[in-house]
Amino acid sequence: MKTTFIVKRILNTLSWAIVAASRSTFLIGILGGFGVTGGAHRLWTHRSFKANLPLRIILMLCFSAAGQNSLYDWVRDHRVHHKYSETDADPHNSNRGFFFSHVGWLMMYKHPEVLRRGRQIDMKDVLDDPVVLFHEKYFIPLKILCCFLLPTIVPIYGWGEEVKYALISQCVFRYICSLNFTWSVNSAAHMWGNRPYDKRINPTENVYVSVIALGEGWHNYHHVFPWDYKAAELGKYSFNYTTMFLDAFNKIGWCWDMKQPSKELIQRTYEKYGDGSHALSHGVTLTDANSHIPEVPDPELEVNSNIDLIKLDENENVSKKICTLRD
Repeated sequence: MKTTFIVKRILNTLSWAIVAASRSTFLIGILGGFGVTGGAHRLWTHRSFKANLPLRIILMLCFSAAGQNSLYDWVRDHRVHHKYSETDADPHNSNRGFFFSHVGWLMMYKHPEVLRRGRQIDMKDVLDDPVVLFHEKYFIPLKILCCFLLPTIVPIYGWGEEVKYALISQCVFRYICSLNFTWSVNSAAHMWGNRPYDKRINPTENVYVSVIALGEGWHNYHHVFPWDYKAAELGKYSFNYTTMFLDAFNKIGWCWDMKQPSKELIQRTYEKYGDGSHALSHGVTLTDANSHIPEVPDPELEVNSNIDLIKLDENENVSKKICTLRD
């Protein structure tokens, strides 16, 4: 009887927490997700569009609400991931299994190749952004304030939410869900789904990941065209709300230079390398289906392909970051 009573109390607490979560968790979850997908990912990592100062500040604060790593670390790790996807240099190499690519990579020391390649990533553009530098300087206070304090305090004083339910819904339920939604892009979207644009790489098109990650699950396309601000080939906003938000900011002039590949390039790619699942695919087959190829480069970089890009040592990056913050 005592065990039954305890179980009922736990279930009752969880049900109240879920009801409480529905009032504010959805909004905070969307804001935090937009900071990750639109800010850390599409803006600062891939430079798929340009944004003015107010929008960059909004994206930085939203990213802080997600409660993940610092912007600098997030961008560096994701750039390494794209450049060395599914190799020992990939921070969350999906070839090491679902658990490792989902969360295990955050629970252990990085592979030596990840560290070595991370030292070579050019982070100058990130360090040149004063918004990123502000985030780096006040990373811990911003994370505590935006991810935990404000989301908990607002329901309490906004509509009289009980403290325990506010804490459970925001600091536990919402935070755990948002982390797992982001991690699913590294794990599920690298394992399950079709590969209409390039069947020779692991990333897939996973509609379920797109639903929970604001449009980041169209991952086969994204790894082929990482510089597309949409991160998907979609004419509409179906399961890609990040693109909808960015288009709205574009209409009011807060972001511009929205990069996209041409329709001709997309067609040539899926006809030559796809698995035949694209709606307009001609079903072209390949003999080297298991090989890994470099991603389609940004056309702006193709023009300057003979120019060696500056590669800074990761330790030099950190030293420069510290010096910049002190200044």
